[in-house]
Parts: sequence; C-alpha cells; structure tokens
Amino acid sequence: MLNLKFLKLSLLLLVSYVTVFVACGAVPPLPRRRPLVLWHGLGDSHSSPGMVEFASRIKEIHPGIFIHSVYIEEDAGKDRDAGFYGNVNHQIELVAEQLKTIPELQRGFDAIGLSQGGQFLRAYVERYNKPPIRNLITFGSQHMGISDIPGCRRFDVVCQLARNAAKRAVYGEWAQENIVQAQYYRDPSKMEQYLTSNHFLADINNEVAEGRNHTYARNLISLEKLVLVLFTEDKTVIPKESAWFGSEEVKEEEETYKLLDGISQEVVNPEYDSPKPQSSIIPMKQQPLYVEDWIGLRTLDERGRISLASCKGEHMQMGDCWEPLVRRYTGSWKY
Repeated sequence: MLNLKFLKLSLLLLVSYVTVFVACGAVPPLPRRRPLVLWHGLGDSHSSPGMVEFASRIKEIHPGIFIHSVYIEEDAGKDRDAGFYGNVNHQIELVAEQLKTIPELQRGFDAIGLSQGGQFLRAYVERYNKPPIRNLITFGSQHMGISDIPGCRRFDVVCQLARNAAKRAVYGEWAQENIVQAQYYRDPSKMEQYLTSNHFLADINNEVAEGRNHTYARNLISLEKLVLVLFTEDKTVIPKESAWFGSEEVKEEEETYKLLDGISQEVVNPEYDSPKPQSSIIPMKQQPLYVEDWIGLRTLDERGRISLASCKGEHMQMGDCWEPLVRRYTGSWKY
C-alpha cells in the first residue's frame, strides 16, 4: 500500500514538472549520456579523417553523446607534429587546462586513449583528474614504456627524424625534453640511466623511490573501470605486453626486477627494423609497481575494476574489436 502511494506521488510530481515547463513554453531537458574524451595516437591528429570517423561511429552507438577530441595544437598538422616533438609533461598540463574549460565535462567523463594517448590520459588521471575520468579504455598503450623505438612509414620524414634523434641519445637531456617517444622509452639494460633521466614514464609509474607521489594512487583508484587492450600481433609496441603493464626483464647485472614466471616472445618489426633477440616478459601482477601498489594498480584490480582485453591484429588495427568495449564502458546515463 505504501509503495502504491509513493508511486502515485511520484507520478503527480512528474506531471506537475512537465506542466510547468509546457506552460512556460519550454521543453523539459532530457537526461544526457556521460560525455567522452578521445586522445589520438602517434602520427595522428585530433581532427584527422580517422578520428572524425571514429567519433562519428561512437555517436551512432550512443546517440546524443558529447565527444571532445584532445588537441595540443588546433591546427591538424601541428597537432600531428606534437605527437612526435614536445615535452609530454607540459602537454598533459595543457590538456588538463583544456578539459577544465569545457562545461560538458565538469561532472565527469569517460575517456579512450589510442596508443600513446592511453598513457597520457592515465597521467592526467594520476596528476589532475579534475574534471574526473570515470572509465578509461586504452588501446595498445605503452604503460610500461617501450624497449625499442617504433618504426616509421617509408616516406614519413617527421617520424624518421624523431626516431633517429631518439635512438641516438634517448636518455640525453634534449631528447628527454623534446622527443615524445624518448619520454616513454624504458631500456631494460639501462635501468639506472632511465630512472635518473626520465621525467615522464618513471614519474607516472612511481618508479623512483624517493620521489613517489601518493596522490597518483589515490587518483587512479577513483576510476570505475580501467580497460587495457592489447593487440595480439603488435610489432610496433615493443614489448606488446606493455599495453597490459608488462615489461621486458631487466638485464642489468644487479637486477632491480626479478622474473618469476616469464614467457618468451620474439619482437620484430619486419618492415623497418632488424630482429631483436627473444626477451622474457614480466606480467603486470609480478611488477613491483603492482605488488607494492605504487600507483594503486593492485587496489584497483582487487576491487574488480581492471579488465584485460585483446584485439586480434597489428598495432591499432581495431576492426570491429572496439565496438563491444565502447558499448559497455562508455555512454552511460549515470554520472
């Protein structure tokens, strides 16, 4: 009887609400889907045909959804170049300021990071997260860095120049301040140099003991869901398991990390690079950053908020693999 009275009262209030708006000549606002932010990958731009099409297809899945594509430069050509050249820490700070100015995002949003855009969005969560990300999906991202610089298309001069500069002096001051790929390069045979020279990846992974930031863990565990997508035939991201927080075994004489139950993988870029020797992979749950919970990853996992997914194919060859993930983890009516 009580439930029936409550239902009648709710209906009466709803009718009164609609009547007021109609009498005023206005239409009551409809609920809005949770907005979405995209961060493109290396060699792409915020407004490239591919990104525009991707956003368009998401809107077909979630009609009415607001989508913002992150940019470093509004000019598409300059934005593409910024994926190769620039200071990543400054770029993420710029994006944090950008997101703060967008009214539609202020109650929170979901986010999709494509390739390097994934670890950049994770850095945003850890360092800023105002407005907050709710669900974060990363496709083929380099969460534990790369141990080789990705190859370039044959006539991509900008990429080739950046790659050559990065490989020549990857841990030099200039490369670490100006070459984007160098700022998430993690050489397992030069860990001491990496930890002292790198100011992006080593920081967001809280790998430097004396500089660990506990805010990073507090912010990361605020995510409702972290979805990590690996490409099964990825030869661009080396090792491909970096997408799942896996990394190559450290090869220094006094190893910082110990392999507990590794697997072997041959990592080769057949079109541009000579083969690398086989390497053992340390999976996420055996990483010190997970075991000791430096960034909140273990806590997030223990709460059931991490999902590991895979797409069959080469790097960023998503096919239709992305659709079920986008349907499930974006476009919610709940804020």
